[in-house]
Amino acid sequence: MGWWQVNADTLAGSRFVVSPLAETFACLKLLHAGTGAHPGETAWLREWLPAHRARLAADPVTAALVRAGLGRDWIADFLTPTPRDGESFEDGVARVRAVPPADARAHLRTSLAGPLPGTLDRDDLPDRAADLLTWVWENAVRPTWERRRRVLEADVVARIAQVGRGGWATVLDSLRPGTRWLGESRFQVNAHEYPPREISGAELLFVPVTPRAGWVSWEERQRYAVVYPCTGVLAADHRRRDVPAALSALLGPGRAAVLVLLGQGPLSTTQLVALTGQGLGSVGRHLRVLWDAGLVERGRVGRSVLYSRSGAGEVLVRARQEPEAKASDAKETEVKEPG
Repeated sequence: MGWWQVNADTLAGSRFVVSPLAETFACLKLLHAGTGAHPGETAWLREWLPAHRARLAADPVTAALVRAGLGRDWIADFLTPTPRDGESFEDGVARVRAVPPADARAHLRTSLAGPLPGTLDRDDLPDRAADLLTWVWENAVRPTWERRRRVLEADVVARIAQVGRGGWATVLDSLRPGTRWLGESRFQVNAHEYPPREISGAELLFVPVTPRAGWVSWEERQRYAVVYPCTGVLAADHRRRDVPAALSALLGPGRAAVLVLLGQGPLSTTQLVALTGQGLGSVGRHLRVLWDAGLVERGRVGRSVLYSRSGAGEVLVRARQEPEAKASDAKETEVKEPG
């Protein structure tokens, strides 16, 4: 297994960072895999996979670069520069483009665990990688970036709250498969048999992405990053959950959506903004009305205020869901009965 030696000061000073380039590379990995882990990914692939495959079919060199760079056990390092706080996509992809060609070829030999194919023995590999990432960003990520960013920020809020409730070990154990706190200042970052790395004193970053992807990267010995898939409920479906029509009529559609979402566990205002697509002011007003009516409860965890449904809120939602469920069952039975 691969693990890092992390002292208490480094862990305490670690930060969560949202990265447009990391999100774009995670989407490229998803396109390369061609299979989604949940309905949201499947729908996105249905929209973008044909265009991606057509682009690579027209550019065999870049297609070979993708296959080689996204190796079975190791990603070519030059494709995943370590994120920097506040860095734009343009600045991040410029670092990919600036990689010396000899370094790019060496990284590909590592990801392939063998010799470089003749078709990739060339100097334009960083430019080709940057061009492909830019295509994915401009076409398939940037149009929905604000929504994605809200989802990622909501995950960060949830992780910080998790630190407050159970400490860093609970967060590190749950980032993604293969990560866990081993004790004695050891943080397992993946299940591969790689030599341990001493990173105490370096900058440690945790970077969420919405696809079910993850990797590690580092910039010399100064900055290390763990990229991980954001919380399942946030990644799986950015749209609001089904809201009973009767509840929507009673409370209004926006307020009803907030109350229904709170049934999946405590959520912050930021998370509710991400999940509903409503503005921060609207969500805040809905929460105040629901709080005044006794339908939600709230509690502070660290710097975050988390909301959940109260007992009265649970009763109200169930009371409005059950008639619709019974009506749906009756309709299905009526259809199935022979005429």
